[in-house]
Amino acid sequence: QAQFMESGGGSMQPGGSLRLSCRAFGSNFGVYPMAWYRQISGNQREWVAGINSMGTTIYSQSVKERFRISRDNTQNSLYLQMNNLKPEDTARYYCNGGYTQPQSNAWGQGTAVTVSP
Repeated sequence: QAQFMESGGGSMQPGGSLRLSCRAFGSNFGVYPMAWYRQISGNQREWVAGINSMGTTIYSQSVKERFRISRDNTQNSLYLQMNNLKPEDTARYYCNGGYTQPQSNAWGQGTAVTVSP
């Protein structure tokens, strides 16, 4: 079962940008769809963006036009470029397999993003 390690979070003012990274530990990373999810404190984890093995992307309405998901199969890595950050983007971000729904129960530690003035 694949395992994931997220990084790149931090604190940012509204309108700023961050780039999150996810390293996947497992075989055949390139054949699997991957996605970013986030969890706001006390709430359920929600899906943010997905990318399939062909590079086709899909985004939740709340981040569309602001976030961009990408992958580097040679590095077993997934990325999330977050632009024009808003306070409501404050959450812990996780990566996992799956295009719009997680494929694994093996969640990493996530990486925290805080957006505040």
